[in-house]
Amino acid sequence: MASAPAIRAEHITKRYGRIVALSDLSLDVASGVFGFLGPNGAGKTTAIKVLLGLTRPTSGGGAILGEGFGTKAALRRIGYLPELFRYQSWLAAREVLALHCELAGIERARWSAEIDRILAIVGLADRGASRVGTFSKGMQQRLGLGVALLGDPQVVLLDEPTSALDPVGRHDVREIIRALRERGAVVFLNSHLLTEVEQVCDSVAIVDRGKVVAQGTLADLLRTSSVRIRASGLTREGRAALARFGELDDAADGAILIRGIEMEGIPDAVASAVASGARVYAVEPQHESLEERFLRLLGQ
Repeated sequence: MASAPAIRAEHITKRYGRIVALSDLSLDVASGVFGFLGPNGAGKTTAIKVLLGLTRPTSGGGAILGEGFGTKAALRRIGYLPELFRYQSWLAAREVLALHCELAGIERARWSAEIDRILAIVGLADRGASRVGTFSKGMQQRLGLGVALLGDPQVVLLDEPTSALDPVGRHDVREIIRALRERGAVVFLNSHLLTEVEQVCDSVAIVDRGKVVAQGTLADLLRTSSVRIRASGLTREGRAALARFGELDDAADGAILIRGIEMEGIPDAVASAVASGARVYAVEPQHESLEERFLRLLGQ
């Protein structure tokens, strides 16, 4: 029997008065790094709050690690980095981590070693005694990530974890996420930085206006691509035949770009152009990036 997914959300709807933040949202996250993508206001943070039990869905439900959303049994095994957080400026970094060790129920005898481990992971080993008020925004983001990693959680929910970081910091966070995957943790990554997501995620869901508009592995989502065809004598009927394979766009150099075509359909598209009487001189398949796919889905 197949094991239950680490995260399961089933037909979740969340309304705030007349505003529908989530609409019939369903997700299964079994393993690895899962990217939850969407524009601002798409419902990403609301979804994380539902998963954590910080807000109750209007309808629908689900589980994390087999436990109900927000239950103590689930929360003991979850790490969470919110998008917006603030620690008391007068506390030292070690004191912040010690406070969260206590909240997480970590044995006091383990605190010192656990805090040392976390400070090293997030690149703050030499700033443990520094007060939070002296930290840059990026350093505070690293500290927040450290809090989320206390106790080796089995599921880690990260809400825009690289939003305040410079390129070096973003690289470090990617390495931390990869290390979490290597040790078997499930990472739920909420982000609008698509290039970051493309580098670390195994699967993604794209959400817009509270609805999932696409979901699957990156390989599946990026199966559609584009192709440049250089041809002469292409008639109106020939263009109509090509339009069956994707969205047509005329390039500046006279070539025709077919967007959204599946790679397996390129030979058929070329055959259609030739059958219409066109002479084809070049066929140039082009890989579609996650950003291009994202924008095209939102446009649809």
